[in-house]
Amino acid sequence: MTTYFVLKALHILSSVLLVGTGFGSAFYLFFTNRRGPVAAVATTARLVVRADWWFTTPTVIFQPISGLWLAHLGGYAWTTPWIVVTLVLYVIAGLCWLPVVWLQLRMAAMAEAAAAANEALPPRYWRYARLWERLGYPAFVAMLAIFFLMVLKPTL
Repeated sequence: MTTYFVLKALHILSSVLLVGTGFGSAFYLFFTNRRGPVAAVATTARLVVRADWWFTTPTVIFQPISGLWLAHLGGYAWTTPWIVVTLVLYVIAGLCWLPVVWLQLRMAAMAEAAAAANEALPPRYWRYARLWERLGYPAFVAMLAIFFLMVLKPTL
């Protein structure tokens, strides 16, 4: 087994973990926000934050490193158009993700406080939740486009 194929396998697994954790976390918090009691929202929000720290953050770091290393090993210039587009989309996704992390931390804290006090979620929670959701859509679409570029390597 060559370095290239081991790195490629790790890169693919990491990308699946990155997008899968993001989509799965978003799915559960999105629907818990709409139907769940405050205690369930607090638990889900806390677990979403945990998933971001345990899974998303390491893969966010690993993906560009492994991707650029693979490009180098595969003989692609980093200025190859599909690689440049992939990097731009990754930055866009990252610019959406960074405020999402901040929002998730605040939302989890508000939900925990509301659950502990046996109160409804405050209006600020819902403002944050709407913004959290709006930032998630372009980030997710960008990541799907990256998957296609990564697999197809089109000539642009």
